Amino acid sequence: MADFSSLLKTDAYIGGQWRPALTGRTFVVSDPATEKVLAEVADCGIEDAEAAVAAADDAFQIWRQETAHSRGEKLKLWADLISQNIEALAALLTAEQGKPLAEARVEIKGSVDSVLWAAAECRRAFGDVIPPFKTGTRILIMREPIGVVAAITPWNFPVGMIARKVAPALAAGCTVVLKPAEDTPLCALALAMLAEQAGIPSGAFNVVTCSGAAAPEVGKVLTTHTLVRKISFTGSTEVGKILMRQGADTIKRISLELGGNAPFIVFASADLEAAVDGAIACKFRNAGQTCVCANRIFVEDSIYEDFMARLAVKVKALVMGKGSDDKTQIGPLINEDGLRKVEEHVANALAKGARLLCGGKRQDGTLFYEPTLLGEMSRDMVLFTDETFGPVAGVFRFSSESEVIELANDTRFGLASYFYSKDLAQCFRVAAALEYGMVAINEPILANAAIPFGGMKESGLGREGSVEGFGEFLETKYVLLGGLA
Repeated sequence: MADFSSLLKTDAYIGGQWRPALTGRTFVVSDPATEKVLAEVADCGIEDAEAAVAAADDAFQIWRQETAHSRGEKLKLWADLISQNIEALAALLTAEQGKPLAEARVEIKGSVDSVLWAAAECRRAFGDVIPPFKTGTRILIMREPIGVVAAITPWNFPVGMIARKVAPALAAGCTVVLKPAEDTPLCALALAMLAEQAGIPSGAFNVVTCSGAAAPEVGKVLTTHTLVRKISFTGSTEVGKILMRQGADTIKRISLELGGNAPFIVFASADLEAAVDGAIACKFRNAGQTCVCANRIFVEDSIYEDFMARLAVKVKALVMGKGSDDKTQIGPLINEDGLRKVEEHVANALAKGARLLCGGKRQDGTLFYEPTLLGEMSRDMVLFTDETFGPVAGVFRFSSESEVIELANDTRFGLASYFYSKDLAQCFRVAAALEYGMVAINEPILANAAIPFGGMKESGLGREGSVEGFGEFLETKYVLLGGLA
């Protein structure tokens, strides 16, 4: 594994300065595979967060005046620096998050795409000229940066989520205060260091690190401060609701990418081997710790036993181990709370009649949980209603298209969904019927910089990526120019 010491920062990055927390506190960041301490990081508090917002507001008055060309060139240089450091960044990501190196590299390459997409898109923040409703006037519609953005990112994609929020915000002319997750702040600080090298000016990109204990007070500053105009959050639905309430008093623009409960449907017409491979890729990536992982797998009765037999072979073949080992496919869970939730979901399913085909237990004294396959699942099990966020595939039977659509939509979430079918008419019917912001047909991976990523119902508001995601950081201004007759 590559040496990441050149990218290791432990101080917060505020107003272009690397500085310890004003609280004087630090918190520990550990490798979940070994539980070895990697670093002690600045544990910021209220005053640090307020200083970061003030620095971002000062920088906004300058950064917004830079031409789109200039902003784009700096972002392209940032993308180049990320690419040049891909091996060290991947090693750092794996060390603090636990995912296999191969997956870490894919995440970083996707992050480069996000930054490059934003760099190009900033030159296309076009306005409009509308035919006037009165003689001697012109009507102009302008797109302007919204202002200071508070970005709060999760631990499961500690590079990808930052790139997807920070790059379009900067491209639009906004400035950013980033609060990364407690478990994975080192990647955020490394990205800030590379942004600094790329010429992103002081205060335009700030990183406020903090422990889980300090997160509520830091988060409240970011969601209630009058100088913050926009909140972009990825995380749990429960926390998203808190942030939404806190931002309501100052009517902040808000984007929320929240929890999921993705259905993965296999119809009898499907290419069965492709569906099995898709289920492995969709369910077990990042040890099942993604918001778009298949959480409930539905298989039509007539192919159920065949599908389960094939899937069991491939689940048993998955290699569990440290992410730094090139053979590893399943790394550790992020922390004890995450592992305990997986154990509870499996125990609940078994107590209610699920059939255990493989796995089903943790590796003693570690954060590793065996890749697990459960059959004969039912909707009264907690896995049906709650996101497991672990390497557990629970498979349900269904007998008709109408039944499985009802099952799939029976959730308060609506982020990602997947199904496999060779019936073209069925593909169009089911895609229209699924109440999800994203639908993948015969494909297990759907994220890309060019697509509008986001959900319906309690899975969030707004979109990330694409033209729609870029627009989340722009205000629309109408100008009526008179006296031209």
